[in-house]
Amino acid sequence: MFIYLSKKIAIPNNIHLKCVSWNKDQGCIACGGDDGLLKVLKLETQSDDARFKGLAAPSNLSMNQTLEGHRGAVQVVTWNEQYEKLTTSDQNGLIIVWMLYKGAWYEEMINNRNKSVVRSMSWNADGQKICIVYEDGAVIVGSVDGNRIWGKELKGSQLAHVAWSPDSKILLFGMANGEVHIYDNQGNFIMKMAISCLVAAGSLSIAGIQWYAGTRGYVRPDCPCLAICFDNGRCQIMRYENDENAICIDTLMNVVSIQWNHCGSVLAVAGFLRASTKEKEFNVVQFYTPFGEHLRTLKVPGKQMSGVAWEGGGLRIALAVDSYIYFANIRPDYKWGYCCSTVVYAYTKPERQEYCVVFWETKNNEKFVKYVKSLMSVTTSGDFCILASKADETQLQEDAGLETGNSARYVLILCNSIGTPLDSKYIDIEPLFVTMTKTHVVAASKEAFYLWQYRVAKKLTAMGINQVTRTKKGGKENVYHIDVNPSGTSDGSSDFSKAFTPTQDPICCITATDKTLIVGRESGTIHRYSLPNVALLQKYTSNNRAYYLSLNCNSSRLAIIDIAGVMTLLDLDVSAASDGGPNRGSADPSKFERKDVWDMKWANDNPDLFAMMEKTRMYVFRNLDPEEPIQTSGYICNFEDLEIKSVLLDEIMKNPDKPNKDNLINFEIRSLRDSRALIEKVGIEDASQFIEDNPHPRLWRLLAEAALQKLDLKTAEQAFVHCRDNQGIEFVKRLGNLHSEPMKQAEVAAYFGRFEEADCMYLEMDRSDLAINLRIKLGDWFKVMQLLKSGSGACDDTLLQQAYNAIGDYFADRQKWVNAVQYYQQGLNQERLAECYYMLEDYAGLERLTAELPENHKLLSDIGEMYATVGMCEQAVNAYLKCNQTRAAIDTCVHLNQWNKAVELARTHNMKEIKSLLSKYASHLLEKNKTLEAVELYRKAHHFLEAAKLMFKIAEDEAKKKSNPLRVKKLFVLAAQLVETYQEQVKMSQQSKTKGNKSEVTSALAGLLEVDASSSEIHIVDTAWRGAEAYHFFLLAQRQLYAGHMENAMRTALHLREYEDIIPAVEIYSLLALCAASSRAFGTCSRAFIKLESLEGQSPDQQQLYKDLALEIFTKHAPKDSRMVEAHLSDSSEEKLPTCIVTGLPIQEYQFWMCSVCKHCALEQEISKYNTCPLCHTVL
Repeated sequence: MFIYLSKKIAIPNNIHLKCVSWNKDQGCIACGGDDGLLKVLKLETQSDDARFKGLAAPSNLSMNQTLEGHRGAVQVVTWNEQYEKLTTSDQNGLIIVWMLYKGAWYEEMINNRNKSVVRSMSWNADGQKICIVYEDGAVIVGSVDGNRIWGKELKGSQLAHVAWSPDSKILLFGMANGEVHIYDNQGNFIMKMAISCLVAAGSLSIAGIQWYAGTRGYVRPDCPCLAICFDNGRCQIMRYENDENAICIDTLMNVVSIQWNHCGSVLAVAGFLRASTKEKEFNVVQFYTPFGEHLRTLKVPGKQMSGVAWEGGGLRIALAVDSYIYFANIRPDYKWGYCCSTVVYAYTKPERQEYCVVFWETKNNEKFVKYVKSLMSVTTSGDFCILASKADETQLQEDAGLETGNSARYVLILCNSIGTPLDSKYIDIEPLFVTMTKTHVVAASKEAFYLWQYRVAKKLTAMGINQVTRTKKGGKENVYHIDVNPSGTSDGSSDFSKAFTPTQDPICCITATDKTLIVGRESGTIHRYSLPNVALLQKYTSNNRAYYLSLNCNSSRLAIIDIAGVMTLLDLDVSAASDGGPNRGSADPSKFERKDVWDMKWANDNPDLFAMMEKTRMYVFRNLDPEEPIQTSGYICNFEDLEIKSVLLDEIMKNPDKPNKDNLINFEIRSLRDSRALIEKVGIEDASQFIEDNPHPRLWRLLAEAALQKLDLKTAEQAFVHCRDNQGIEFVKRLGNLHSEPMKQAEVAAYFGRFEEADCMYLEMDRSDLAINLRIKLGDWFKVMQLLKSGSGACDDTLLQQAYNAIGDYFADRQKWVNAVQYYQQGLNQERLAECYYMLEDYAGLERLTAELPENHKLLSDIGEMYATVGMCEQAVNAYLKCNQTRAAIDTCVHLNQWNKAVELARTHNMKEIKSLLSKYASHLLEKNKTLEAVELYRKAHHFLEAAKLMFKIAEDEAKKKSNPLRVKKLFVLAAQLVETYQEQVKMSQQSKTKGNKSEVTSALAGLLEVDASSSEIHIVDTAWRGAEAYHFFLLAQRQLYAGHMENAMRTALHLREYEDIIPAVEIYSLLALCAASSRAFGTCSRAFIKLESLEGQSPDQQQLYKDLALEIFTKHAPKDSRMVEAHLSDSSEEKLPTCIVTGLPIQEYQFWMCSVCKHCALEQEISKYNTCPLCHTVL
């Protein structure tokens, strides 16, 4: 940053000021002083000229109001910016709250304790509360509407300062003895703050406590924001109130006041220094970063400074000195650059921790945003940009891949002009200073510099970028320590370990061109190295420490701006020649010197031409002769072709989300302006003579353009030859071949971009074809269509169709698919029409297009693929079949899991490999234990028997796991239904095969032979419902038992004995014993116990338990059944009768109900109570 004094306002009657405060939102300045002085001032800048925006504009006092109300010296002034209120206090303890009404300030509230004097007042971040501290230890917290929230007397304490935390939960009280106490927002003491910046113990007074509230974001995620400064110059900056790692600064001055700027990036420390030799004191303001790095020192005239205040945008600072207010302009060190007509700038947002880096393409006014954590600098050259930042620790693990194996702490990211990362390098040294050329990036710490020869793919493709990033071989890289003198052979290495050796003369700035690298050191020594092979060529000495270095286009002259803003020039060639033998020479004592310089730029095409910014004026120098200055405060982007491009970054940063083209200004230098004036006022001949005396390609081009306007083709051709414009020469020759004067004028108008004028001339000559050709070259197809429709011709139809398609492309490129469809339909462009329908998800339109297309059209396969990507199988198959791509149709069915359709297509077109594919996919699913998916696969492919086999296996596995019996029954039912479907399929296929002259007997026999495939399949078909039956009766017996139908439950349980192969015998006989005992059929119960005791696989303990339980039952009850039970048992054993699936009893009637699906029976009076079959759940 650079700072200089710019304005001084005198207070009437020489009244000394005590305090000053600047409202950051409204821009008002309040200053208080002796004799009750209180003034509110407002500086406003009015300028219609875009160049005079910001600091360059003249500033006038739009408000200068004296506020009457205080009688004693006003000692404290503070703003409530959210509610536009001013709070002031004087030496008598009187507090006044002022409000703005109709452009003037009036008293709103008055308060006076009449006990002590107010030492400090502070509003919290949202302006809702104010904390007032008195010298006698009294603390009052009040609301914005004047109500007292709480008050407290801190006995035995003398208060001097107060500050709110950003979240308003903490209050810091600065005591008169130098201690800082931490309280909560209710006035409860928490702890004393540890002061680490003071070396010796003792009583010191606090000069200021300032806690930045984070309203504009932070420069880093862990940025310190709490500053506490003592009057002896010691200062500590902390991240939070109990930060143990505070940053300590010794300013070596007597401090009066401190203040953060608007975004917490700069701390201003105001006070006075005592000269060592003289007793005279002089006022200074020191500027520091939040990390304790010294930025600048500003000397201020006057006897005693009493206050400091920042403007809202951080571009000016107000200083209260004696009876004056001094204003200083600040030129911030923005993180910015300019490459390939793109302005790159970075800023912080309060809601994000990262820097927001904006790539603003100024030609098309397009903006590309990139977020970068811990950004350190932005450097640009040519078409590329380097973003230097701290490396993200999480990203490092994955992305660094350093050969040294160390974890790099910093990263250099190479981007193009729209922010796309092209390559990156992780380095260990801190890139405090970065410069770049067309081939190299140089990053320097205080001890060493790192050279990276970057490499960029010529054709910028995503694949190429990814490959460069992946291989991490983006060119050579070397590290050089500043105290080592490289000879250009192999002195550098990629080992960073030597780069950390301390040096007594650190690096302070660097710059480079394609052939030369310049490194400045704090002592004033300047090193010149050759590039690309780094060799130390020369050392130069200077009296001052350089802050900014810049080489001209042929590396013959170096511009140096030192830390005081003094610019000098160093002629490198002259110094090298005069020095001769030794390797060290003194700097050329050039007479050129300018003060208060904060920016400069050499012309890219002239080594003797440069522009520089001096305060709010831009000077252009040619051969060290200045032109008249231009009033502006812009930063210089580029100087080429006698034009200077400047950007008003101050204005852009006010609203960085929406950069405005008005903030980009082009300045023409004097020779260009004079040449233009000569051409306009005197004539081409005299201007031609002037340009010959002051030759430059830009001036010759200006002359050529003027000569073309007047159709002076000879002069135009000579001028184009001078500026080596081959296209211009060809154009002049083409004009010479035209005989019509109006035709020449029309061509010239088109050449200068006056296309509407050229159109009118062509149409007046009845040459609409030339107007159409012009618009085609420009790509203005809307105008082409308009011209074609206005003037018809015999061969216009083809051109009109081309125009419709081009306009369709225009809308499609902007994703306006509905508009594109209209024009593609008129242009008969079926390929693009299909794409638009697909993007619009208009599948009906796509179907219509499919129907309209002839068979074997090349577009049909693309349409089929479109349908396949959205899962529309049937439409995709139709499209593929229409272009005879059966294989693609089957593959689509398989991909979309429509196996039945795939099998049907395979059979129709005699493709046998579908079965192998099906089995492979099924085995793949089974390997991954996705059995249900395999069942679904077989079912969709109409391989029902295979599906049934898998389903039976699932049911049996569930039964072994002793899952819920109802779940097992459902699985068996599903498997049996698949078998039934398989049988139906076999019958249908046989009926279709035997249609014709075959008899029904032959058909039936063929059906039987078809079923007789293998013994395992016959077993599955015959016993399809056995598993479902077993679990149905197992569940039925238990339901009957719990319902109290004991005898029915026992008879159902007796029926279960037939299913020992499905349900474990122990389950069956345990249930039978329970049901029999419940129905007092102890004979049946005894036989069940005998079976249980004799079961194989029982442990001795289990057998003993059965025996003990049987003994307990049958000692009480004889093991005999009642006669009724015996009769029922004898009836059921006579012959095998069908069992009722409702009651579990044998059906002895001749008429009964049978299920149409599972073929199981039930009594008619029982089944009438149900809506579905109790076994297979088929709807009745």
